[in-house]
Amino acid sequence: MNRLTMLHLAALTAAIGIPSAHAANFSISPNVIGVINARTMQDSGQYDRFIVTYRNGSTERANSQVAAQTMLVAASRAKLYATANTTSGVALGVTWRRKLAVGADLLSTSRKLSKTEATTLMQQIATDPSVAHVEADVMMHAVKDFAQAAIKPAAASPGGSTPNDPLNVTNHLQWHMQPGNGAMTTVGRDTTAYPNWGGNNASTAWASYDGTGVTVAVIDTGVTHHGDLNEGLTGAGYDVITDALTSGRAVDGRVPGGWDTGDWTTGAAYSSCNGGSPEASSWHGTHVFGNIAAVNSNGVGVDGIATNAAVVPIRALGHCGGATSDIADAIEWASGGTVPGIPTNPNPAQVISMSLGGAGSCSSDDVTSTAINDAISRGVTVVVAAGNDGQDVANASPASCPGVIAVASVGITGKRAFYSNYGNGVTIASPGGGIYPNDASSGTTTPDSGFVWSTVNDGATTEDQTANGPTYGGMAGTSQATPHVTGVVALMIEAVKEAGHATLTPAQISQALTNSARSFPAAPDHTIGAGIVDANAAIQAAINIDNIAPSIPLTSGVAATAAGSAGGSNLYSVSVPAGATNLTMRTLGGTGDVSLYVKRGNPPGSSGAGADFSSVKPNTNNETVVETAPAGGVYYMLVTGGTKNFAGVQVLANFVTH
Repeated sequence: MNRLTMLHLAALTAAIGIPSAHAANFSISPNVIGVINARTMQDSGQYDRFIVTYRNGSTERANSQVAAQTMLVAASRAKLYATANTTSGVALGVTWRRKLAVGADLLSTSRKLSKTEATTLMQQIATDPSVAHVEADVMMHAVKDFAQAAIKPAAASPGGSTPNDPLNVTNHLQWHMQPGNGAMTTVGRDTTAYPNWGGNNASTAWASYDGTGVTVAVIDTGVTHHGDLNEGLTGAGYDVITDALTSGRAVDGRVPGGWDTGDWTTGAAYSSCNGGSPEASSWHGTHVFGNIAAVNSNGVGVDGIATNAAVVPIRALGHCGGATSDIADAIEWASGGTVPGIPTNPNPAQVISMSLGGAGSCSSDDVTSTAINDAISRGVTVVVAAGNDGQDVANASPASCPGVIAVASVGITGKRAFYSNYGNGVTIASPGGGIYPNDASSGTTTPDSGFVWSTVNDGATTEDQTANGPTYGGMAGTSQATPHVTGVVALMIEAVKEAGHATLTPAQISQALTNSARSFPAAPDHTIGAGIVDANAAIQAAINIDNIAPSIPLTSGVAATAAGSAGGSNLYSVSVPAGATNLTMRTLGGTGDVSLYVKRGNPPGSSGAGADFSSVKPNTNNETVVETAPAGGVYYMLVTGGTKNFAGVQVLANFVTH
């Protein structure tokens, strides 16, 4: 039996992903609103674990018993009791669980609380001046994907430098690895050809780069045994799930190894998961792993973007999902941080891939955001799925956490996948699968071109370790778009190292990705980043990052003032979101005689060489460049002084967003 079954059309809408947060039905007191994050809680949710960050130097931060006692007092003030719906009786119990790597404390209550009760408790906790932040320890999930039936291809002859893996080369299933140049492509069992504008162009980069020397951490469900994966570091990974019900183990606690032991939700024990809808094991982490680093040129199955990257799988998602507290620790451990109770990671990552999330916006003081910031401070790039809810990414976490590269999804034709989250918080788009013909929002699913193909397993619950177990499945979602960017980042890091250049910061990695992003074939219906990731262009942008001169950033509609000497120049930049219209870049007023040169993605040369657009009028400072339908990305504006000194010149860029 194939584990990954075709979704019935009637179920597609319900399967689009994590439920959106409902409007709060309980007001938070203004004097503690900045201390509480209640945005991740659902109206119908039940909560019995809370993450409290005590201020540095406080007694509670140093003493777990005092922390538990403080929360007991808060429960008493909130008039919460051990039995629900009572106004008196035995007090609600509180237990200190553990210290998180970010320094916060995890505490639990003796029963689950409704959202209203949980918010009441958090308000009382927040009134303590020693508390810096409090949030519920909510469950996050693998970003819910659409699935296509699994297949087992015949093997080809291994060997050679050109990938010969049949699902890529023979069946053309991996459209997502090909150049997004609009070539008409018939994918696998499809009978209709589509213009491939959505591919990430990894195949062009493989002649020179394969991810050698780069370590990638995948925080997900772990990985199964699969002959098309290099699992050399799987045993060196970790299962950070602490709760026995979630992990599937007999007792609470973490264990070494990044193996996926299943995340099925069939059976009475998991009746409260997924809205009561039982599901077989997803093998989600195995699919993500394969997109990043499936073995190339072995004559088997599929190709990976960075086949020689060392992948460290971390199991943070199990039955019913994964706790925020565990995911925050996973981020810390992956990036080389110290997590109480487990050994330090001997293989710290240079890039972390997370195809997971939950509802609610992420603020800088949330524990997930704190862990991400710690990772970034260690030089680690964090790539996160934007989410499959078809809503603004501002309402998804950790995709809205500061500093992440948030990835939206496009299909083969380069259109935004109808399920993909969007918004100004999205960094870049990447192939994730559009499901329907021409990446429409409805219709009959395409057999193959609507999906991303990678490694999976055929076991319904636990891993099938027979010869028939390791298979290949099609999935569609921002979960698939994310590893496509992660793999490209691995190639960028390798290329910069081989060129002998200094290691790029995560901010520089993000800049190179957005500067090199390929323009959308048509303006998307919603903003989904600077463009579509292009592996070869991103590598070149990373290698040449030092050639991008510092620029003065402009905000749309806000003027800057330029001054300089004859022959001198000032460089400005403006970030234009995809889908924006009527981009106008101007200079006006002041003294002198300036010229304006504009280039997307990279600055023009010092005298305007290589500019995409220019405005060079004699004896005036009033220069204008207009793009009515600009491609998303960073536009550089070079203001040069010609033969005269210039001063008091207004430099302005503005555009319209929809």
